[in-house]
Amino acid sequence: MNVKNLNRRSALRSLGLGSMAGGLGLMGFPSEATASSYKKSTRGLPPLKITSVKAIATQPHSIELIVVKVETSEPGLYGIGCATFRQRAHAVVTAINKSLNDLCVGRDVDNIEDMWQSVYQSSYWRNGPVLNNALSGLDQALWDIKGKRANMPVYQLLGGKCRFGVDCYAHASGNNPEQVAESVQGYMDKGFRHVRIQMGGYGATQLLGGYGDTVTAVDPDFKKAGFGMPDDNYMDPVVYTKSVVDIFEKVRAVCGGKVELLHDIHERVQPMEAINLIKQLEQYRPFFIEDPFSPENNRYFKLLRQHTTVPIAMGELFNSPHEWIDPMKDQMFDFIRIHISQIGGITPAMKVARLGEIFNVRTAWHGPGDVSPVGHAANAHIDFAVWNFGIQESVNFSDQIKEIFPGAPYVENGYMFVNEAPGLGVDINEKVAAKFPIQEVQMNNWTQLRKMDGTVIRP
Repeated sequence: MNVKNLNRRSALRSLGLGSMAGGLGLMGFPSEATASSYKKSTRGLPPLKITSVKAIATQPHSIELIVVKVETSEPGLYGIGCATFRQRAHAVVTAINKSLNDLCVGRDVDNIEDMWQSVYQSSYWRNGPVLNNALSGLDQALWDIKGKRANMPVYQLLGGKCRFGVDCYAHASGNNPEQVAESVQGYMDKGFRHVRIQMGGYGATQLLGGYGDTVTAVDPDFKKAGFGMPDDNYMDPVVYTKSVVDIFEKVRAVCGGKVELLHDIHERVQPMEAINLIKQLEQYRPFFIEDPFSPENNRYFKLLRQHTTVPIAMGELFNSPHEWIDPMKDQMFDFIRIHISQIGGITPAMKVARLGEIFNVRTAWHGPGDVSPVGHAANAHIDFAVWNFGIQESVNFSDQIKEIFPGAPYVENGYMFVNEAPGLGVDINEKVAAKFPIQEVQMNNWTQLRKMDGTVIRP
């Protein structure tokens, strides 16, 4: 072998060994510099344990709000998270107080992912809304604590801001198309660039019973026959679909093309009816149409994509990754609309957002009035931090709500902002919350819709 080449190889081996020695710290394994910096980085925050997990239930404005409070071994340091599930509020409270407390007391408060996985797997049967909401409250509370420990807002822990404010849409309604258009103009004057439209109050378009251009009351045949319960509601799908086309036509004519318009079908018509409706709306350029199909009818998305280019938002009723992974991967909709407490909190929501970024699906977290300010803050912190943010449902908190939840998010000029404080930025005044206890009997029955013959309509 050529001596020159041999010497060259020997030199290269020596260099490689030297690099390896430096990397492995063979002069004192690991290197003194690495070990020293590692020790310094872990001495900043002492380990903390969870000492208590409890539910705080309150019902201002007849809306059940459930909050999880996690207390730690550091006096005065606690976190709160939203676990609101109005339709089963008492079941969520029981799950928190009877299960989460026993599962979590004594655990390390810093290990959020491990805690989430442990609690999620612990019931064996999983992905139900009651346990997911309880888990969400725990998860958000742990992120709240971590932000307080780091002296940072949660969005900083998630990667920092991608935008200065969270763009929101407002809710416009009226008893006829002219009133809807007037309502939209009012929100545009307040700075909103996106408005969701419907005729009547929330969901009232589903209750229309006559062919005119106004909301009308109808005494359906099932009520005359004494079928169902007295407070069950009636919906005429034909009247509903016609009304939606009418309000889009009127709002575009009055308000012009600059405002972005949205609408929620709420899965309450048959898939083919929904597809035909969306095709008719395409000429009015909706920003998105929400929840055209129930989760049980996800397979219709392929057909919908073949017939219209209208952007679609989906996911309000989703509990499980099995419901959203394939449609997002296959780009069957454009906005993921999941309810963050329904899927288990900030930890899984960030994973959904990252999945959406890969497949060009934007976020549009569900944010109705029956989510606590803590839950709205969790939405907004994620909205600030993820690149593929799309839009956020806005909310206007009453003075009573803000007294119970000091530091609640707020909306200005159509943008949502969070309280720039460590953690989620929201607190709860337990004394004020206790003035509004949740009722023993829950009367929330807005989901119960029937056809003329009494057949239940699936939301």
